Amino acid sequence: MSQNGHAMVQPARPGATAMVFGAGVLPAGHWFELHEHPQHQIAWASRGVIAVDVRDNRWVLPPTRALWIPGGTVHRTGTSGGAVMRGIYLEPDRCSVSFGGPTMLRVTRLLHELFDLLTAPDTASARRARAEAVVFDLLEPVQVISIGAHHPTDPRARQVAAALAADPADTRTLAEFAADVSASPRTLARLFVAETGLGFGQWRTQIRLAASLPLLAAGLPIARIAGRVGYATPSAYVAAFRRAVGVSPGRYFAG
Repeated sequence: MSQNGHAMVQPARPGATAMVFGAGVLPAGHWFELHEHPQHQIAWASRGVIAVDVRDNRWVLPPTRALWIPGGTVHRTGTSGGAVMRGIYLEPDRCSVSFGGPTMLRVTRLLHELFDLLTAPDTASARRARAEAVVFDLLEPVQVISIGAHHPTDPRARQVAAALAADPADTRTLAEFAADVSASPRTLARLFVAETGLGFGQWRTQIRLAASLPLLAAGLPIARIAGRVGYATPSAYVAAFRRAVGVSPGRYFAG
């Protein structure tokens, strides 16, 4: 953390072994700006929930999940409710494993304990090397579909996107939004397809589901989540989630 209390992105200096660990408290609502590291990174929060954006994709990470971010990948990391984040940086030429793109990882209780051990500044180099070897053995990918959508750039469509990002439960139709931004429904529909690659309804679904993930990761009941992100019933939310992701909300962070 900087002296003025804001989190900062700093390059990790090479360590005696493959991994360099850093820890910091992220206040609620804080997001790092877009950045990249020459090292691979494992983004993980020991407490709270963090999210990582890579291009149009967002991964939401409770303490049971981490994200492998390959070196040179432009990304941003943040939290809506606050978190204790661990920055784990890995020298590419010392890694015994690697993944070709951003990959969600399962964080077991043992892996959690090893991360805590490796974060401690007084862990001796020999012990650190042995612990890192076990960490590499425990890195287990979780096959999930990332959720999220690119935001449009046209001022009219961007105004609609901002309204829905601020309140995913906003029930206004495309025609109602079009009237509010002085555009025809056809023009607004065309803008969303041209600039996001999705129809307006598909785009809104992705935004709603993305907004639901931090709530799901925090353990809120499905009934509360559904209403907060714009679904009239829990079953409607579960059905939309299953169609988009392939599993039910309850299974997304399970296991």
